[in-house]
Amino acid sequence: MEVLDKQFVSLSNMMTKLRKKKCPPEALLLLFPHCIQNSKCKQNIKHDLNECKRCGNCKVKDLLEISEEYGIGIAVASGGRIALQKVMSEEVQGVVAIACEKELRMGLMAAMPKAVFAVPNLRPHGYCVDTDVYIDDVLKAIKRFVKHHKKEP
Repeated sequence: MEVLDKQFVSLSNMMTKLRKKKCPPEALLLLFPHCIQNSKCKQNIKHDLNECKRCGNCKVKDLLEISEEYGIGIAVASGGRIALQKVMSEEVQGVVAIACEKELRMGLMAAMPKAVFAVPNLRPHGYCVDTDVYIDDVLKAIKRFVKHHKKEP
């Protein structure tokens, strides 16, 4: 099934690229799973991303900085229903979603026809614990959506 999940995500990303959907930064949502956070961290980012101390022990710091630099929305996916609720919000025109392929496949199917670019996470310690993501892949996905990017001086 994992092979089918990967193929579905790849096909969905190809379709999103072909759509060439652009949106203002404030209408783009960067959604990531709570398992990106270091499992030993005492900060509870599931309810408030401002709890992150940006220590650099996981990629949450990098994702927050990208969100600020590009002026895009950011949210933690602490569960499928909550994530879908955020994705389907009227003000969200595009989504960059980070997760494992299985979660991405289910989310992509549920979020249709919303424009979503899926970024599979890395699982060096197995599923749902201390996952990782290539930041360059996240940036490429964001740049596919954002109309104008004004880097702060």
